[in-house]
Amino acid sequence: MPRQLSGQTISLVKATVPALEAHGLAITRRMYERMFQNPAIRDLFNQSHHGETGSQPRALASAVLAYAKNIDNPGVLAAALERIAQKHVGLNILPEHYPYVAEALLGAIQDVLGTAATPQILEAWGEAYWFLAEVLIGRETQLYAEHDAAPGGWTGWREFVVKEKTPESEIITSFTLVPADGGQVLRHRPGQYLTFWLEIPGHAPLKRNYSISSAPSDTQYRITVKREPMGTASNWLHDQVQPGARLKVGAPAGEFVLPEKLERPVVLLSGGVGQTPLVSMLETLAAARPAQPVHFIHGTLSGATHALGRRMRELAARSGGLIRAITFYECPRPQDAVHDQEGRITMDWLRANTPLAEAEYYLCGPRPFLRAFVGGLAQSGVPAGRIHYEFFGPTDELLAA
Repeated sequence: MPRQLSGQTISLVKATVPALEAHGLAITRRMYERMFQNPAIRDLFNQSHHGETGSQPRALASAVLAYAKNIDNPGVLAAALERIAQKHVGLNILPEHYPYVAEALLGAIQDVLGTAATPQILEAWGEAYWFLAEVLIGRETQLYAEHDAAPGGWTGWREFVVKEKTPESEIITSFTLVPADGGQVLRHRPGQYLTFWLEIPGHAPLKRNYSISSAPSDTQYRITVKREPMGTASNWLHDQVQPGARLKVGAPAGEFVLPEKLERPVVLLSGGVGQTPLVSMLETLAAARPAQPVHFIHGTLSGATHALGRRMRELAARSGGLIRAITFYECPRPQDAVHDQEGRITMDWLRANTPLAEAEYYLCGPRPFLRAFVGGLAQSGVPAGRIHYEFFGPTDELLAA
């Protein structure tokens, strides 16, 4: 356990809250500028959240501010810290990387705040940083050990071979992956993702997370990837990666998972390619023959963008009525005969057609989708503890919006 923070440090860090509210984004942007001057550190991170979208500095600014506000009660940050630890394990962040972050963060605070960043303030933030770092290092060490000890588990990067490549829609493709060494794989928890180290000609190494879209297996994983118009990695996967290709993969990670035992009805609610972790959950639930009803509700633009629809209908048909699969098409085409509702999913529809008073809700989709339904479910009386969500990007940005 890390040494407890001193009262003086807590007071000084809390006193910086107004400065962080005013300048936090400038500090985190400068921090990454300083840190990424070292290519070895730069290549540890998913650059799409920096150069392509710029979302990670905003997410980190939100997280730093939340830490400063709650430094005297860090227990409220437990869920956020678990999410960060899982991300770090996916990226293979190690204890020896943390000093680079400390140096960059403290240097950025000094660069941005100037003389307001007194030696006392910098010393307090240094102590606060290492307190948090030791918490994360401890949890990450535990996760690495669990991966290493589990059947089929590994740490670091492991080579996988693309066994199958399956078009699922006009813009979404699935890739089935098996270990190049012929061994078994770590059985993931439904909802987790894989992190990929992609070596694309003409680019620095890229890191990307893709949710596992299949039930746990001893032999393989499936990921289901949407082609993004400006996405370097997704376009390369769609256009260049064929069966037989080899990819470097980190062990499954992520805290957005089904519990091992379900005691309530489950509603799986997705928008667009956000369905992928929920498909893993649904396949798992279907195989387990749940005693509780399961509602799989998916919204997409049309049949042109709808992936894995046939698979979902098959699972529902085999369930004896326990699984209900409903698809919304916002703009159906004339040939789109197989869907249940036209338009977008609405809170009015969810209130009328799902068991708000008793269900566990699992949501995944783009940011506007989650803003609408996480808030809408809470306002409809669903307790926060029964609303679980994930979206593709730095999650803290959603919480800061």
